[in-house]
Amino acid sequence: MKKNLAIIFALIGWFALITQYYLHIENRTTSLMEANFRFFTYFTILVNFLATLYFTTVVFQKQENEDKKSGILTAITVYITIVGATYQIILRGTWQPTGLQRVVDELLHSVMPVLTIIFWYLFENKARVKYSQILKWALFPIIYLIVILIRGNFSGFYPYPFVDVTALGLPKVLINSLFVTIFFFIISFLYIRIGKAVKK
Repeated sequence: MKKNLAIIFALIGWFALITQYYLHIENRTTSLMEANFRFFTYFTILVNFLATLYFTTVVFQKQENEDKKSGILTAITVYITIVGATYQIILRGTWQPTGLQRVVDELLHSVMPVLTIIFWYLFENKARVKYSQILKWALFPIIYLIVILIRGNFSGFYPYPFVDVTALGLPKVLINSLFVTIFFFIISFLYIRIGKAVKK
């Protein structure tokens, strides 16, 4: 069952990512190089890539190696939960995609988060996930934030309105980032706490 679900989830993820890339390049208003850089500055894209890559590795993974990676799925689930929640609460009303773009948008921001949470609930070795791992999980979003702020300072492009230094100013962006960071730690704690409660 695990590998069958992983195959289905991986196929959905790759379809969404590849189609989003095609649409992004097809509708670009910048050079091809800049469009590629911008594509990979979206946290949504990076996290969905991590989730899809994880599902893909599960398909080819040997059973005896699974327990050695406890915590990886939880980290990815935390990231993609933040992606989904941020989109639904903050970003959904900022644009109205249509056609294929709307389908891909829902896959990346709604479907993949739900599928990842389901996979986490069914298959993560929750008893072995530790609270101390949260600090390691935080490195990815922190490095991501630093990179997009530095790049945005030179390019003028920020992937999300709540980190747009040009429009909001650096102090406001740092405050917004602090709230997201707090949300990250809360979500991480809750996943571990719930995981230990169900002891799956």
